[in-house]
Amino acid sequence: MSTLSSLSIALIGGGNMARGIIGGLLGQGASAGHIAVAEPNEPGRQSLQRDYGVTATADNAAAVAAARVVILAVKPQLMSDVVRALAPALQARKPLVVSVAAGIRADRLQQWMGAGIPVVRSMPNRPALIGAGATGLYADATLSAENRALAEQVMGSTGLCVWVRREDDIDAVTALSGSGPAYFFRLAELMAEAGVAQGLEPDVARKLAAQTLAGAGQLVAAEAQPDLPRMRAEVTSKGGTTEAALNCFAEQGFEQLVAAAMAAAAQRSRELAAQFGN
Repeated sequence: MSTLSSLSIALIGGGNMARGIIGGLLGQGASAGHIAVAEPNEPGRQSLQRDYGVTATADNAAAVAAARVVILAVKPQLMSDVVRALAPALQARKPLVVSVAAGIRADRLQQWMGAGIPVVRSMPNRPALIGAGATGLYADATLSAENRALAEQVMGSTGLCVWVRREDDIDAVTALSGSGPAYFFRLAELMAEAGVAQGLEPDVARKLAAQTLAGAGQLVAAEAQPDLPRMRAEVTSKGGTTEAALNCFAEQGFEQLVAAAMAAAAQRSRELAAQFGN
């Protein structure tokens, strides 16, 4: 298997997720000279070239012409048109194709590209932008061991990378880690607002909420095998303030709310597949 430094990689789409992947790859030793990005927006291309030193082009086919790995980082509603148009260029080289689009199933991608092209579905999340991502991967049993390792090498450059057994599990990954950062941001936002209601200055409340979120994440990241119930218990003194807050969460149905929210996100992932997967 190629090392990252010699691996030719193309990204179709140059948005935030693509930038996170590029940053992770460069941080792990990939060569900017071996990375090509297809981005239709001229200011976006200029920014990619300036910030990362990669090749940026408006021509999707040109971007993948020499690629061993192609990462599809376009929105689900655009995927069908983009991949169908790209199919001849992909067939010419048959690279490993990794999709980061929510909802678009692997068999649809293979149908649009034509036979013989290995496909991996991937669901990274926004912390990939700083190398702290959590990514779920899925491929069917036909994917070779070499391509499996290659997908893990590339996507693992942005943080934690795990494989799931069933493609339907990617919908759950989307609901858990893909969308999950927004849940924590919203909780911190609400905590800051509640702090203001308790009398804190808005700037003080926002800083405390943000640092509490960041610090809790760092505590979890510091453990090789985080035991979340234990960590929660260590902060929760019997009869103390934290226990009072957690009891209120329980009384207000917090567990059911979180489960319902994740179910809604997973359902939306399935709806995207039905809506844009034809």
